[in-house]
Amino acid sequence: MGNTLGLAPMGALPRRSPRREEPLPNPGSFDELHRLCKDVFPAQMEGVKLVVNKVLSSHFQVAHTVHMSALGLPGYHLHAAYAGDWQLSPTEVFPTVVGDMDSSGSLNAQVLLLLAERLRAKAVFQTQQAKFLTWQFDGEYRGDDCTATLTLGNPDLIGESVIMVAHFLQSLTHRLVLGGELVYHRRPGEEGAILTLAGKYSAVHWVATLNVGSGGAHASYYHRANEQVQVGVEFEANTRLQDTTFSFGYHLTLPQANMVFRGLVDSNWCVGAVLEKKMPPLPVTLALGAFLNHWRNRFHCGFSITVG
Repeated sequence: MGNTLGLAPMGALPRRSPRREEPLPNPGSFDELHRLCKDVFPAQMEGVKLVVNKVLSSHFQVAHTVHMSALGLPGYHLHAAYAGDWQLSPTEVFPTVVGDMDSSGSLNAQVLLLLAERLRAKAVFQTQQAKFLTWQFDGEYRGDDCTATLTLGNPDLIGESVIMVAHFLQSLTHRLVLGGELVYHRRPGEEGAILTLAGKYSAVHWVATLNVGSGGAHASYYHRANEQVQVGVEFEANTRLQDTTFSFGYHLTLPQANMVFRGLVDSNWCVGAVLEKKMPPLPVTLALGAFLNHWRNRFHCGFSITVG
């Protein structure tokens, strides 16, 4: 008899193709775990500052900064940056050389190199006039779903002293990242290590991050309410200093007015705010900030003009 029910043979049934899972993203670097929350808070401002940026070419730019403050002597900074041809992302260009020198001759310099497709290196130098203060060397490996970093700070073979920091982050899911940090220091008569565990969970509109170790804890929560309003909450506890701090910050963008407003309040009875205003079509940005510590009865304010 024929197939009276009109059913197809078993071998002719269409097979479902296996679902192809998307690869896990790279978790980024350990130092950027709390970056979204920290960008919400206003930067401290004091005195009057003038910044003039000048792009000399597609690879080279300089900036001149003059700062006058009632807390110290007036200062001048020359900032220069060189960016190479290899651009991995809108914010990553290799090689990169950045230097900043003040009027006293002190220098801060960074060199970033791309040694291989997944291997990066960074060198940091800091001097105070003619004396070296800090020299640091970083090596970072970025896999498809993990990041490993090793840092050597102020290595001194003769004095037998060194600071070594190791970081590792692993993406377990598209939203969950776990990792840790190990800080080891050694100098004559002293040696120790501190272990810190870290976790980060990223949702569509919010990010929660937690660092816990023998040295204390650092927790942050970032929430993006809409295109104009962002808020952040931070909690920091230091077991050595027996001190805890709770901070709340907010970021308000007014695109029609070309204005950005940032504010903060913390558990130390400190409040502060910074207002930034762009002046199109001129390449000028004005910023006005004020900070008040009610507990210590201290107030300071600042004003800055950025050209370019």
